[in-house]
Amino acid sequence: MKHQQTALPTECSRSAKLFQRGCKVMPGGVSRNTVLRSPHPLYAKQGAGCYVTDIEGVQRIDFANNMASLIHGHAHPEIVAAVSAQLQKGTAFTLATEAEVSYAEHLCGRSSSFEKIRFVNSGTEAVMSCLKAARAYTGRPKIAKVEGAYHGLYDYAEVSQTASPSNWGNVESPASVPVAYGTPASALSDVIIIPFNDPERALEILDRHATELACVMIDLLPHRVGLIPASLDFMQALYQWTRNNHALLVCDEVITFRSNYGGAQEWYGVSPDLTAMGKMIGGGFPVGALAGRKEVMEVMNPLADKVLFPHSGTFSANPITMTAGLVAMELFDQAAVEQINTLAERAREQISEAIRIADIPACVTGGGSMFRVHMKPVAPKNYREAFMDEEETQLIKGLLDHLFDNGLMMINTCSGVLSTPMTGKEIDRLTEVMLSGFRKLKKML
Repeated sequence: MKHQQTALPTECSRSAKLFQRGCKVMPGGVSRNTVLRSPHPLYAKQGAGCYVTDIEGVQRIDFANNMASLIHGHAHPEIVAAVSAQLQKGTAFTLATEAEVSYAEHLCGRSSSFEKIRFVNSGTEAVMSCLKAARAYTGRPKIAKVEGAYHGLYDYAEVSQTASPSNWGNVESPASVPVAYGTPASALSDVIIIPFNDPERALEILDRHATELACVMIDLLPHRVGLIPASLDFMQALYQWTRNNHALLVCDEVITFRSNYGGAQEWYGVSPDLTAMGKMIGGGFPVGALAGRKEVMEVMNPLADKVLFPHSGTFSANPITMTAGLVAMELFDQAAVEQINTLAERAREQISEAIRIADIPACVTGGGSMFRVHMKPVAPKNYREAFMDEEETQLIKGLLDHLFDNGLMMINTCSGVLSTPMTGKEIDRLTEVMLSGFRKLKKML
């Protein structure tokens, strides 16, 4: 099942030598596991539009876009110009900047649920801040989240994102499973796990903890759950439950805000109390934000008589990120949203046709400007159905290697996200390579 890379010699390449240096000073040779490849990661030289060139001189179409954070691809000239001008003025101050106010006004104008906003430095920090704000507002300790959903590195947010058949427990009452060794049992006991897109079971579980729950947190198109959209009845059930039980509804739109002008929540007609954002709203720079109802956001107000959630951050709302983010989001207008979503729908349709032609047990899921390929004959409906056993893991790895060796960069679950510089040419190339990859895998089944 292993596929040898053909683009470069691995032992004497510049990338191999850099990796050897990296291993001497960083655990695993890197600072984020997602860039690792066997036998070593490749290193970027430059990017332009939807293409990335590595230091060996190999160019690839980028369907990973730095884990869904680059809505306009690489080195967009308007973003580069605006950031370059701000760099001449300074990168961060112990003063507020006009750029923060301007960007806050823009983002609050994109969604009716955004009455107030605060900026942080990552999606993880945005989710963490949402959960702490929910606890501060309600005075309750526990949170509920969907089994398998990824929400960053916070102890409470990451519970059960890597659950497996050996430890996930009964579907009627899913176990709270730690990710990191040493996670306190007290953190696990304060996280209630609910199944995705199963309103009846979810509500039964929530009812058992109704007086203890500060919030229900939901990703509307959860990547780790299978990149399956939340169903309308599931979302409406969770929304109504939080209204009836004086809890908050928190939407994690760190990835999904790209789905519509005002985020994926536009699909559902509900107004979450808090929304976490990150990734593409930074215009290519580290960013996070939380926005929501004015009275909930007030827990962070330092001018209040009693501050329930003191909140700050050295690089929060730095003018480089604020400048890049504002330009990026102004460029991501309604026309751009519709164009990229239409192109992604074309990608999903063409991949489905490639699966049919190859006659292989596979499927494609997704929504908005994202897609994910599963080596399953039927699209999964929840995390337990989306879970990859060892056989599927090896098949996906083989497909990813084939795509990479043929000039396509993907997220390591065989997921892809589009950027606005992409055209039908890149989609056609994607499906052409997908088809040859499916045909190669069929011989191994």
